[in-house]
Amino acid sequence: MALRKRIKRRNFTDPRLAGLLGQLSRGSGFWKAVAKKLSAPTNSRVAVNVSKLERLGWERVVVPGKVLGAGRLTKKVEVVAYSFSQSAEQKIKKAGGRAIPIEEEFSKNPEARGLKVVV
Repeated sequence: MALRKRIKRRNFTDPRLAGLLGQLSRGSGFWKAVAKKLSAPTNSRVAVNVSKLERLGWERVVVPGKVLGAGRLTKKVEVVAYSFSQSAEQKIKKAGGRAIPIEEEFSKNPEARGLKVVV
């Protein structure tokens, strides 16, 4: 319940983010943790370069923020994130992976099976 109050109190102006946070706050514990990270102020949100995704070596990851294009990606990775830079999306697809919006993954996988959060 505290998460929903936090989301309501912040009064987000981005309708996409507000709707997504509302959905995620009703999901499993995993998705609630993602919602908590996304409800942080913009300058405190997670920003991950593709080079970090390469080093982690995970097959399916969730980035509660933005994926940036710095570095190289040679491994096939499914990346679920709030947003992607254009270069990051190109590098992920070129390596054989997929760039998936959080909304899409939440609707397909409400139990968050097989996912890990990058913070």
